[in-house]
Amino acid sequence: MPKECEHFIQERNVSQNTKNCEECEKEHLPVVALRMCLACGHVGCCDSSIGKHATKHFEETGHPIMQAVPEKIWKWCYIHEEYY
Repeated sequence: MPKECEHFIQERNVSQNTKNCEECEKEHLPVVALRMCLACGHVGCCDSSIGKHATKHFEETGHPIMQAVPEKIWKWCYIHEEYY
């Protein structure tokens, strides 16, 4: 994995704001996996899920970095489209 990009300066010491994708719960959609925004703690579903709510959160807010949850074994930068 490459060295973390400059977008990680936006990373905050945040906690998950929920244990589920709230958008999927409201829309009654299945979730494949969860992603947490490292700028604000929003939890959304991954791009393999129907809703793609983590990516939609990035598109709406511009928050560029997220992490797989609950395992937290990798991070992703939407700007560079790269794992860290």
